[in-house]
Amino acid sequence: MASSIRVRATSNGDTTEVQALIQHPMDSGFVKDAKGEIIPPHFIQVLTFEYDGKPVFVADWGGGVSKDPYVKFAFKGGKKGDDLKVSWVDNKGATDTATAKIQ
Repeated sequence: MASSIRVRATSNGDTTEVQALIQHPMDSGFVKDAKGEIIPPHFIQVLTFEYDGKPVFVADWGGGVSKDPYVKFAFKGGKKGDDLKVSWVDNKGATDTATAKIQ
């Protein structure tokens, strides 16, 4: 299965800018489908970005985040050619991981 994470990381010397798009339904559990039945909750609970084995960004999410979330942030450090690891875990125990080379 292809990863649900698209990530780009760009270093400008001492700072790395990260942009990520995660494909996920992010259902809150409060929305009804066309038949009027509640769509069960299904959302990412923890999103983690790691550089050099250490977390540089961690998000603890709930059902209030929109479908296919987009994240943008910057962190000090990161060199061109190094790896940035991205992973998530959702409330049903599903996970995904992707690694991007810093450009």
